[in-house]
Amino acid sequence: MKWVSHEIVTGMAVYTMTGEPVPTVCAMAGAVLPDWIEGKGGGMRLPWAGWLAHRGWSHWPLLYVLVFLALGVWGDETGEAADLARVGRFIAVGALLHIAEDALAGKVPLLHPTRKVGVRLFRVGSFGEYIVALILVLAIYAFGRLFLWQGAAFIR
Repeated sequence: MKWVSHEIVTGMAVYTMTGEPVPTVCAMAGAVLPDWIEGKGGGMRLPWAGWLAHRGWSHWPLLYVLVFLALGVWGDETGEAADLARVGRFIAVGALLHIAEDALAGKVPLLHPTRKVGVRLFRVGSFGEYIVALILVLAIYAFGRLFLWQGAAFIR
């Protein structure tokens, strides 16, 4: 997916689940992190582009799950440390959603960083991508309206 699709779908999902803007913005930043690590910066090549294989280590979900869990342990404290841990956890959530979204446009690593799984519902940048992104946003919105109470958050 293009960065804009990642940010919109991820932002909608996290805002629907939390109802809070700060976690939403953090997750939207994380939604482009795997591509940024590869040197792909929103339509431009960053200086380190090409050092890593496309959808390789940077797209391996286990790394982000471990970060999420490690920050959960660190985040048991209170104050600024807990706030920073929460920011990091939502960045990791955004990266995990990025990987799940990329699995709809091709293959990504799952259990091993070099063995990839996924489907190809659309080509990146195609009209189909934007239709799938719209369908995901509408489905997330409908889920939120049907199953979540007004003002109640699913994830904190």
